[in-house]
Amino acid sequence: MLQVEKLDRLECARDAQIEGGLAGWPLAGLSLAMLMPSLATSATNMALPHLSREFGISFQSAQWIVLSYLLTVTSMVVSAGRIGDMIGRRRLMLGGIAIFTLASAFCAVAPTFGVLVIARLVQGGGAAIMMALTMAFVGDVVPAARTGRAMGLLGAMSAAGTTLGPALGGMLIGWAGTSMIFLVNVPIGLLTFLLLHRALPMAKCVAAKDSAKGFDLPGLALMTVALTACTLALTIGHGDFGWRNIGLLSAAIATAMMFLVVEGRVASPLIRLGLFRSPVIRSSLGTSVLVSSVMMTTLIVGPFYLSDALGLGPAISGIFLSAGPLVAALASFPAGRCVDRFGCNHVGFVGLFALLAGCCALICLPLSWGTAGYVAAVMTITAGYALFQAANNSAIMAAADAAERGVVSALVGLSRNLGLVMGASAMGAVFARGVGGLNVKAASPQAIASGMHLAFTLAAALLVAAILLGFNGRPRRD
Repeated sequence: MLQVEKLDRLECARDAQIEGGLAGWPLAGLSLAMLMPSLATSATNMALPHLSREFGISFQSAQWIVLSYLLTVTSMVVSAGRIGDMIGRRRLMLGGIAIFTLASAFCAVAPTFGVLVIARLVQGGGAAIMMALTMAFVGDVVPAARTGRAMGLLGAMSAAGTTLGPALGGMLIGWAGTSMIFLVNVPIGLLTFLLLHRALPMAKCVAAKDSAKGFDLPGLALMTVALTACTLALTIGHGDFGWRNIGLLSAAIATAMMFLVVEGRVASPLIRLGLFRSPVIRSSLGTSVLVSSVMMTTLIVGPFYLSDALGLGPAISGIFLSAGPLVAALASFPAGRCVDRFGCNHVGFVGLFALLAGCCALICLPLSWGTAGYVAAVMTITAGYALFQAANNSAIMAAADAAERGVVSALVGLSRNLGLVMGASAMGAVFARGVGGLNVKAASPQAIASGMHLAFTLAAALLVAAILLGFNGRPRRD
């Protein structure tokens, strides 16, 4: 009884602090924790040609610098969320930030290619923890009436990290070499650790009963194999979907089915299958995969269109590519306010229709429109993405039980990451086919425009599917 009263007093004190405006510091730390993993994913892509020359390896081998990180994040994110629910999210979150920061430092000083790949694997583990738990903390540090604004900010930070990565990576490489794209994470990681160590509440472990039953190791092993096989199937082959890809995808499907059987039988499952009975959770995760694929399409096709079709130099292209992150930053708080005022359902569909309108503009975009037409379309897409992220994340976290926020937050990160992988592989292959071959750099401006037309036609179809999925799964009222 005394313990319950103590927890109630702590809860009241936390609410008083939140209402008093002290939620800004933990939210600032959570924003940085959302930014770092996505920035580390995209910024490294810019360094691959330079790293391949520095280590004397082929470009295909250099791809493992990105793939090792991506595989670890994808395979570990859900288990990290589950562990956080069991042992306490604050402790695991701080540990994940420390792992990510130290691994970033080792990446910067790695003497060989093998050491760099191992360091990137460890860095991906830290990133998986941050991605899994960041949104789960929103309910602990932000009042319910302001959840939409917080989710809008976190979504914008994630989108900004993904979009800013290539431009920032190019600037850092030109300034101080390839090691700087890893070393820049160290001061950001230290600041994030200090902020969250001071500001995050000492939350009680809400899944103590489940932790007593033991951790679901068979489920973790099967999920890791399934996600790793799926990620490899979508990434190897450089756009050619051959027998290796088919075999890996078949293995991923078979292992996933085994995982579902195990989760239905164990006492303490890694993912409680009853979660997916919620139409909000099902539709939110599905639309997140589709929308993330579309956003990655803009990141892949955009640089080729600006440089090879419009003939812009790297510096000017970087300036125009920054239009998207600028809109994401400016739209984050308005998007969150709209969610708090009008509800997740309405704002989410407005965001999806804005995404569709931007894609349709890019489909119809002739070369004669130039940079103005491209930037206007991309700004529409990015504004729609900010609205969608704020609404979608708020809806799915509101539908989750307090004891499962870590797992649900991890599933949101997993859906986004799978969407990015799909966009980078499948949509990139579609763009290459539209150009007329895999040698995109040798294509004419008209061929680049044709590839862009095909890629965003498919992207628009994905958004139509996302809208239909949202109508099918979302409740009529928030």
